[in-house]
Amino acid sequence: MKKKMIALVLMAAFTVASVAVASAFTCEVTSVDGEAVTLKCKEKYAKKVAAGDKVKVSAKKKRALEGC
Repeated sequence: MKKKMIALVLMAAFTVASVAVASAFTCEVTSVDGEAVTLKCKEKYAKKVAAGDKVKVSAKKKRALEGC
């Protein structure tokens, strides 16, 4: 019984931690000046970050599909 309770508590802790870390949202780059990049995000996403925060950015360009 004790082992099952410990397993459930650990599972819940890992689930909460993975959800908190996996916060991702999409923004649009508005300008690039040397090493500074300015992003335009929706207000609800902009509230999640502050000046000086470190963020991870992955760039994906949209490509047009060509048909026959």
